[in-house]
Amino acid sequence: MLELVSAIAKSLVEHPEAVEVSEAQSNGTTVIQLKVAADDMGKVIGKQGRIAKAIRTVVKAAATKANAKVVVEIVQ
Repeated sequence: MLELVSAIAKSLVEHPEAVEVSEAQSNGTTVIQLKVAADDMGKVIGKQGRIAKAIRTVVKAAATKANAKVVVEIVQ
């Protein structure tokens, strides 16, 4: 899942070298934290959060196929 989120984020931003993706476990759920450069934050979130929602939907579909529960958080 980390590679998937990383690939999506790097294709959206102007500074792909600043993309950081980390993973943590919390109550049986995998939490993927996505961190990008400050000026790329709007590109990852999108208007009214549409791109962020799309990223979460794709990851949730992949997680469902792997019988896992995954949450994507975009952090500053």
